[in-house]
Amino acid sequence: MFPLGLVHFPGVMLPLQVFEPRYRQLTIDCLDGTREFGVVLIERGSEVGGGDLRTTVGTMTSIVDAGFNARGLIRLDTVGTRRVRVVHWLDDDPYPRAEVEDLVEPVMGLAEEAALASAESAVRRALALRAELDEPVVPYNIAFDRDPARAIFQLAAVAPLGPADQQRILATEEPLAFLALLERMVVEELEVLEARLSGG
Repeated sequence: MFPLGLVHFPGVMLPLQVFEPRYRQLTIDCLDGTREFGVVLIERGSEVGGGDLRTTVGTMTSIVDAGFNARGLIRLDTVGTRRVRVVHWLDDDPYPRAEVEDLVEPVMGLAEEAALASAESAVRRALALRAELDEPVVPYNIAFDRDPARAIFQLAAVAPLGPADQQRILATEEPLAFLALLERMVVEELEVLEARLSGG
């Protein structure tokens, strides 16, 4: 398991630079095995040195490419594959480990696809407003996967929300509830952005 100060979603690329010895060992072990590890959000604490408080829902992540430099830094290109829930944390020696169970993958019907379109419209509007405010943001016209079951995670990943809000969304299993929560949070953010643009 790789606790980080961010929320990772399935279907989303995550570049990493690994320098801490225990995570270098984790990386080497993964490269020798399934090339997969879990990413969970650190609720409190630091990415370096341990002693952190971690969330229990995260994303299994697959190593797509790895590079090593002379200073021992490992560069990873990874992609999220599926959501998992931590059943039990194991000893952190030699690195964080856990027993996990897969969360049910979203099943997208007509109602879910309509909810996806509505949430996507809100997210694109929020991204456009953030761009107007000269804030760093992904392009409002970003393309998502054609598969709606992957697109919902990609949409949540680019929504202009903080890690705590993204974590609440990631942990919501039922797709309609997932999309309703995402849209509600983004609409609240839209109100703030619109007020800022109007000078309110």
